[in-house]
Amino acid sequence: MQPTVIIPTYNEAENLPKLIAQVFDLGIPGLKILVVDDNSPDGTGELAETLRKEYSGCLEVLHRPGKLGLGTAYIQGMQKALQAGAEAVAQMDADFSHPPELLKEMLVGLRDHDVAMGSRYISGGSVDRRWPTWRRGLSAFGNLYARSILRLPIKDVTGGYRMWRRATLEAMPLERVRSNGYAFQVEMAYIAYRLEFRFCELPFYFADRKWGHSKMSFRIQREAAIRVWQMLLDYRDLHR
Repeated sequence: MQPTVIIPTYNEAENLPKLIAQVFDLGIPGLKILVVDDNSPDGTGELAETLRKEYSGCLEVLHRPGKLGLGTAYIQGMQKALQAGAEAVAQMDADFSHPPELLKEMLVGLRDHDVAMGSRYISGGSVDRRWPTWRRGLSAFGNLYARSILRLPIKDVTGGYRMWRRATLEAMPLERVRSNGYAFQVEMAYIAYRLEFRFCELPFYFADRKWGHSKMSFRIQREAAIRVWQMLLDYRDLHR
């Protein structure tokens, strides 16, 4: 199964070359990377173009005119990857919070499941110990909040490290996804749950970024809190 790894970027020039090198060093047959850059002021998009020439045929870049949000970055990336023939599509942060080596385990997980998910909240998973208590508490509460309201059996519904089968994404109504912040992860998980797809959760250590700045904001958190309730109505008609 040949995967395409989608990496959304906004001001990730310090991280991107190192991350791309590590992903390709895994030696996964047929693996491709699609960088979706939102016109980063730090030149990430231009750097990605230079890397595209270095990794000719294995790396593509989708340039967007501005900071349009995580949700639309992934949706557009998924659509482009599927059009290019990807057999599996992975979501991955550019800041090294997602360990590249887990991609191999995700591919194994897709042999018997429709989506493989990196999980911070199952046995063996954890978050960066350098996080302050309030941040760890907020992350855990946000996850529990979404799980409880939507009655999801998944332990880590807010996590963004995932790999999808091609057929799974093709069966999902991506055009209906409205969330554009981190609520996007919850919405995608909820759609897959409503369609009765099979989940596989794999534990991993979520490391804090070494370079750059976090994109989390109060506006994004507020959107997630409200959007979860809207999902109950938006997808009440959705069944396998």
